[in-house]
Amino acid sequence: MKNIFITASLIVIGSSCNLYNISSSYAYKTECFGTELDGSQTVKAWGTGRNRFDAVEQAKKNAVNDIIFKGINNGDQSCQMRPLIIEVQAREKYEDYFNVFFADEGKYLQFVSLKDERILQKIDRDWMKSRDGVSNGIMLRILRSDLKKQLMNDKIINN
Repeated sequence: MKNIFITASLIVIGSSCNLYNISSSYAYKTECFGTELDGSQTVKAWGTGRNRFDAVEQAKKNAVNDIIFKGINNGDQSCQMRPLIIEVQAREKYEDYFNVFFADEGKYLQFVSLKDERILQKIDRDWMKSRDGVSNGIMLRILRSDLKKQLMNDKIINN
């Protein structure tokens, strides 16, 4: 009986040590916290990078990407869950456009605002660290209606 208890304890301790190593490998999902009357959405997005700055920039890209291609299914049900582009394989079809759109310092930044992030959230953002890098969660406001207008002007979507 004593041997079983010791073996079980070692298994529990060994498996809990692995949590530190997988944090940046875990795929966190973008979560919606609400909508504004101006057509924007407040979301919590996650990104992974080699440091906090890279992870925050990746979180911004992930939030815009999710709104355009996937829709946001987690969080407040008042949010628009449908993606802006419902066309199958749209990312591949308009690959040249979206590669430029999501480039570092690209056009996607025009549709991201840190307006909803409070000072205490800036100091203590959700983040996880592993050997491979950092995963960081951040509150963002995505200007969904402006993003939709831009995609219509660029003839990516029709409406």
